[in-house]
Amino acid sequence: MEEKHRDLIVNKQRQLLNVIVVRLNELNPSFYYLSTSEVAYEIEQYVQQAKELTRNEIELLSGLSRNDIQMILSLHTV
Repeated sequence: MEEKHRDLIVNKQRQLLNVIVVRLNELNPSFYYLSTSEVAYEIEQYVQQAKELTRNEIELLSGLSRNDIQMILSLHTV
């Protein structure tokens, strides 16, 4: 049961991170060419500024490190 809850959280985080990637790419077209560590840094900065995020979205992502962000974005579901 706990594993399903964790999977649900990770899935929500992945969805939100993908939305943020799209937003950042719209703001900076060269964003697509950044390394994964640079993308994670930019996402981390975006979350810290929290200009367009709800409280729930901030809470969902607040505990993630750059490495966590990289790992979540690299996960592929079948």
